[in-house]
Amino acid sequence: MTGKRILLIVGGGIAAYKACELIRALRKSGASVRCVLTAGGAQFVTPMTLAALSEQPVHTSLWDLKDEAEMGHIQLSREADLVVVCPATADLMAKMAAGIADDLATTLLLATDKPVLAVPAMNVRMWTHAATRRNVATLRADGVTVVEPDEGPMACGEFGPGRLPEIEAIMAAIGMALAPDAKPLAGRHALVTAGPTHEPIDPVRYIANRSSGKQGFAIAAALARLGAGVTLVAGPVALATPPGVTRIDVETANEMANAVDRALPADVAVMVAAVADWRTAAESSQKIKKSGDAPPALALTENPDILAGLGHGPRRPALLIGFAAETQDVLAHATAKRVRKGADWIIANDVSGDVMGGDRNRIHIITADGVESWPDAGKDEIADRLAHRIAFALGASV
Repeated sequence: MTGKRILLIVGGGIAAYKACELIRALRKSGASVRCVLTAGGAQFVTPMTLAALSEQPVHTSLWDLKDEAEMGHIQLSREADLVVVCPATADLMAKMAAGIADDLATTLLLATDKPVLAVPAMNVRMWTHAATRRNVATLRADGVTVVEPDEGPMACGEFGPGRLPEIEAIMAAIGMALAPDAKPLAGRHALVTAGPTHEPIDPVRYIANRSSGKQGFAIAAALARLGAGVTLVAGPVALATPPGVTRIDVETANEMANAVDRALPADVAVMVAAVADWRTAAESSQKIKKSGDAPPALALTENPDILAGLGHGPRRPALLIGFAAETQDVLAHATAKRVRKGADWIIANDVSGDVMGGDRNRIHIITADGVESWPDAGKDEIADRLAHRIAFALGASV
């Protein structure tokens, strides 16, 4: 972001304090920041704080005699490369959608000819209210990029979607808004596994699970769109190969482990596949027939642990991401799994419903720093958001 000019509008919500962190991150990335502080925002942070962090004057009033003698709101709205509204409150977004210009922030938003990115933060009921949903739809139709908020506990004591996204996610969104055609993962190799494995019992039967492969294929596609060279190791699923992705089809866990090993080295590995934990100790060469007595006993043996093998192996990717599909105690099991497997992130989700065959997902990202919960969304949307986060984590120029 070196040399990029950001105009940051700070709305009036408790999340306004995070604008200070955002300014620091932007300046560290090489961008310059000028701040417009709304009257509501000034209830949470002071002009002095923003000025000290940005090392620029902070603008608060449409009626500043000196600035407005030179049409300051027009100049502010045109000299930036990107206008960022953070936090974007329900009130501020409603005014943006309606074209209301009754203060400096809303006036320059109406006057700007530069791209605008809004980062919402509000109470869960405000975010899910029909009026806010209409306003968000209007803003997106008008060309404004509206970042999806995170889900989690809020200052008001409620829980749900409406939290300001983490600074890393906001920075990734800003990077893409500044360079929408950029390929931040160009030159990087991403390894993705997807789908189930089938472990033969005899020539007509096998041990399997309900994984559809949809989330893994969506992630492979999203990483390819960001310019990565993607190797997709796919279990037996009937899905089309995403554009720009090299696909390797496998059936068993052993075949998947061998394919993953051959695909290394990789800058990032996203292990989405639901690999069978066990296989039969001895596959029958002929169909096992019913004898009329008790069912035959199946002796099982453990399959290779592909994620742990990468996490503790000599060719570990710089960023290793595993998935944890759970039906109970989701966060506890996933947190323990991250440490046990040697992964950087574990993406946890509750698969007690139709997630493994459906088109939507709800995930939690477990890292060494804690848990970040994302709201329910389409698998393609989750894949895009995760790909941007991966690019930022790898230090790509987003």
